[in-house]
Amino acid sequence: MTLKEKLDAWEKLMRLDKPIGILLLLWPTLWGLWFAAGGLPDVWVLWIFLLGTVLMRSAGCVINDWADRDFDGHVARTRERPLVNGQVSPREALWLAAGLALCAFLLILPLNRMVLWLSLPALFLAISYPFTKRFLAIPQAYLGIAFGFGIPMAFAAVQGAVPLLGWLLVLANVFWCVAYDTEYAMVDRADDLKIGIRTSAITFGRFDVLVVMLCYAVFLAIMLGVGLHLARGWGYFAGLVLALVIVLYHFSLIRKREPQPCFHAFLHNNWVGAAVFVGILSDYGLHG
Repeated sequence: MTLKEKLDAWEKLMRLDKPIGILLLLWPTLWGLWFAAGGLPDVWVLWIFLLGTVLMRSAGCVINDWADRDFDGHVARTRERPLVNGQVSPREALWLAAGLALCAFLLILPLNRMVLWLSLPALFLAISYPFTKRFLAIPQAYLGIAFGFGIPMAFAAVQGAVPLLGWLLVLANVFWCVAYDTEYAMVDRADDLKIGIRTSAITFGRFDVLVVMLCYAVFLAIMLGVGLHLARGWGYFAGLVLALVIVLYHFSLIRKREPQPCFHAFLHNNWVGAAVFVGILSDYGLHG
């Protein structure tokens, strides 16, 4: 392979060509940073978390594909991934994941000790998630914790502690993640049943659409409770209303359980996260 071909393969392995995962990881991290700082956080801290999000999501994708390398070839959507078609070797993938994780760790060294300690369970969650699909009935809940761990790290970086608010935001993110990743799992349900992978779409069965909408409802209810407790202004609640409208649109996409609309609903969750963040951003910008 030429150098360009190898770099292209690494890019696909890290999913840099598909930034939706970065965005779904980034939005809750930004919620945490803004809540922790009561507005715009320190710019240096913000940049560390932005770059760290990209690095850790990339590392997580590499580990996920390494763990699923014997399964992905049997799934229509994943059979052309670099580890399946031989463009990247398993050993090479492990070295790449280790390098990305190391860069992410070096990035947070200027922050306080609590952030460094929290980076250890964050790394464990990222590494272990792919294997939970072998034994957990709802691995999406585990993913929600992994994708939400930027929140306590954000509070630790800004405040030196993680208050109850931080963990409530993590809980909200778990329900949001179960909702959007079930939509994602609905796309691959037929293939996953054949190869024995466990997902929430399979676990929920004919109640999948109902549970997705209930998870969205709990997510928004927690975020509503957070806003009421903190006495946030109209901007924050306007963001939640916009997120609710988007969620209702998702129902129209997934109710027939057709793969392509379900995948579109999954991708569209970027706008749910963005709506909540814009609400937070406008509220703190208007009221401090």
